[in-house]
Amino acid sequence: MQANPASPGRVFLVGAGPGDPDLLTLRAARLVMNAALIVHDGLVDPAILSMARPSARLISVAKARSRHTMKQEEINALLVREALAGHDVVRLKGGDPFVFGRGGEEAEACRAAGVPVEVVPGISSALGAAAAAQIPLTHRDHASIVSFVAGQCKGLTDQDWSGLAGKGRTLVIFMGLATAAQITEKLIADGLTPDVPIAVIEKATRGDMRVLRTSLAGLAELVERERVASPALIVIGAVTAQPDTIVSATALEAVQQ
Repeated sequence: MQANPASPGRVFLVGAGPGDPDLLTLRAARLVMNAALIVHDGLVDPAILSMARPSARLISVAKARSRHTMKQEEINALLVREALAGHDVVRLKGGDPFVFGRGGEEAEACRAAGVPVEVVPGISSALGAAAAAQIPLTHRDHASIVSFVAGQCKGLTDQDWSGLAGKGRTLVIFMGLATAAQITEKLIADGLTPDVPIAVIEKATRGDMRVLRTSLAGLAELVERERVASPALIVIGAVTAQPDTIVSATALEAVQQ
């Protein structure tokens, strides 16, 4: 694809955070409010899109399991095409563009076409969801290691997840609802005990947010019974116990003094 003689527009890969508009960075909010063209994911909260000016052109490239508005290659081409036509493009993504947001692929496509790219980080859905649910992903007495994995990645059954969860560790799974049963089987096969506590955080930071708790063995049944809907994250580890049951030795000492 050849660039026009005039200078191309810029592509801004913008993280929209976990949902609540108040959690946008100032840079992200300014870009959304001033944009003439916004290409957005389906998980971006409507309240954030409503911040755009009335004349802005909004293009949805929503993805769902086995149903995409556009394939990733088509999204890449759209961004490049609009930028080469001289338009600045705000590419708005849930969470952070570079954490399971395919922002790296889109940045590569733009750079290959000579299109300037700026990445505006957002609060990762993992961090935002955990904070909203008051689940500390790390805790001096419970977890010093955090791992992020995708529950719908290629070759899921062939990957080695041993050591990602267990004593002293927290595992956060993105996009894991549809494969909850396979995830359970895989983690148990790779050494995790079925009674490990988990939390499923649905629609984090939004008004209809839910935090559902069970054990690893009950994950698939919980997802089905409660009809958990995307966006949702699965957090596995001791830190997911009810907040009033996570009491550190330091806190106990302070109370006893």
